[in-house]
Amino acid sequence: MIPRRTVLAGLAGLTVPAVSGCAGRQTAMRAPTTNQPTAAPAAAGLDAVIDLSHNVKVDDFAAVRRSNILAVVHKATEGGDWIDPSYAGRRHQAEAAGLLWGAYHFGTRQYAGSDQALAFLATARPGPKTLMALDFEPNDGNPRNTMTLAQGEAFVQTVYQATGRMPIVYTHPGWANGMPAGHRGIRLQQPVTSASLLARCDLWLADHREQPDLPFAWADRGWRLWQYAGNQTEGDGAYGDTSRTVAGVSHCDRNLFAGDAPALYQYWNSRA
Repeated sequence: MIPRRTVLAGLAGLTVPAVSGCAGRQTAMRAPTTNQPTAAPAAAGLDAVIDLSHNVKVDDFAAVRRSNILAVVHKATEGGDWIDPSYAGRRHQAEAAGLLWGAYHFGTRQYAGSDQALAFLATARPGPKTLMALDFEPNDGNPRNTMTLAQGEAFVQTVYQATGRMPIVYTHPGWANGMPAGHRGIRLQQPVTSASLLARCDLWLADHREQPDLPFAWADRGWRLWQYAGNQTEGDGAYGDTSRTVAGVSHCDRNLFAGDAPALYQYWNSRA
């Protein structure tokens, strides 16, 4: 566990105007299990972003880049006391191979949202061009340890206070809309609305169907990233006979970016 005083010391003196919201993995990220579609994703976008965690075996990031992948988002932390052991080493390797880099945090209920954000920032060490993301989804393995909306908003506000930038939010449409999720049928106590601080963040949509739904809170903005397929390997293609596997890694989640390659670089670099 990261000592809180060490993390807090690194962020001392940072202040910004308060922003208000509506409240007063274990494994690699995944979307709800659905029937596998039979065609390519319907929405237009650039298929050049993957997300990884320590559960993925990485052999060669140069091979990843040669597979027309431009960006990697890697798990950094979970809750307030777990660090992905592969994060730091892989960041250096990926950036050396010419890949854009991002870091995500899997939110839980065990720690305050602000403390989780501090732990994330201490581990992710985001540079001006590092994409930061909050994985806001049900904790199906331990439902009582699922991050609440208030904790998610506290996480976002703390990251904003420390960096001046909002993280992108990864979530499922049903979960954000307050629908039951997972084997236990857990749900948010209140859905994410357009008044929530989370809705001020760009959306990383998790929906493995051919035609994705948008959470109500992002209906007017759309998604910035769409995770359309998960855990892709040679033997597990998402769309018919088309393989979505990526050279250099054992498996990965695939994501579309809402734009072309120049727009992707501009978006990542504009985080500065």
